[in-house]
Amino acid sequence: MDGNSFDFTAIRGIQAGSAYYVIMVPLKTVPRLFTFDDESMPPDLRAQRILNKARIPAIAGYIVDNPSDYILSSLCASIDGEIVFEPVETEGPLRRVGKLRIDMGATILINDGQHRRAAIEEAIRERPALGDETISVVVFADHGLKRSQQMFADLNMHAVRPTKSIKLLYNHRDALAGLSRDLVAAIPLLRDFTSFDRTSLSNREVKFFTLSSVHQATAELIGKKKAGKIDKKDLAFAIEFWTAVIQEMPDWQRIGTRDVTAFEMRRDYIHAHGVAVQAIASAGAQLIAARPDNWKEWLARLREIDWSRRNRALWDNRALVAGKLNKSKNNIILITNVIMRAFELPLSAEGQRVEDLYSPGALPLKVAS
Repeated sequence: MDGNSFDFTAIRGIQAGSAYYVIMVPLKTVPRLFTFDDESMPPDLRAQRILNKARIPAIAGYIVDNPSDYILSSLCASIDGEIVFEPVETEGPLRRVGKLRIDMGATILINDGQHRRAAIEEAIRERPALGDETISVVVFADHGLKRSQQMFADLNMHAVRPTKSIKLLYNHRDALAGLSRDLVAAIPLLRDFTSFDRTSLSNREVKFFTLSSVHQATAELIGKKKAGKIDKKDLAFAIEFWTAVIQEMPDWQRIGTRDVTAFEMRRDYIHAHGVAVQAIASAGAQLIAARPDNWKEWLARLREIDWSRRNRALWDNRALVAGKLNKSKNNIILITNVIMRAFELPLSAEGQRVEDLYSPGALPLKVAS
């Protein structure tokens, strides 16, 4: 190599009989060191997916907004060009540590992490001080387009997104997620029967709620989204509301006393599913706004609703489609409408619009069978 090279401290490893290297790259160097395939090229001539530019601002914002505790996973790249590894020692444990020299004329192509690379570039424009920080890069020698495409497929083959519940459990930046965790911890039924790592519950699952459904419902109740500010009054209000709801839901109480299993309840009742929990919160928020002084008295009307899945006249196409529970936004609204009629409250404009689409004409006030 003639001296026109990029030099990095590196660790050498072996996978599938071939050498690879882990290097540390300053963030300010990432945009000019790593390239993309031309998006105008057909997919069979690229080694990556097309960049989804809509994802970039969120990742960049995460880096910029959390300068003291952001974390970025390694990039993975292939080098098409001359590379030389010079170990610190030829024998012993340090033989795998040394200097990796990459020819400046080499093409370094990202196999995994193109959105992180683009977000880093945007973040540095907003906060230049980040440029001297580093990201780890796993580097492989380029063995042609076919191998690069296979690397992309292999790297993404077994990727599994974490469930929404587990993300809420571990997210300590989101104040609303924190409120949801505190809410679950404060109410015995929620504490004992909420799944923290699942978004949907299987037949064998002994838990009755999911953290994600409690979170979505509580966000609906207090009218706040992820970016909203949360205070102690919000938590106290959420605890008061859900405690009152549980008092008016005898079937839920039977879960707490273990007189019935969570599976049996999910099998037989609409209220045992997240869509109904969210609908109760939505209707509850409207009830409290309309009757702030005696909303708890009206909440007792939850007992008058026939929540049984056997009540097909009420729930078919409203909550059930071909006998299976549907979880669309419109189904949540349609269930909310049932509860609003039980509360003897007019439907919201959106509730009426969806109701008219579902079944033109008024929903009967009497909703129990």
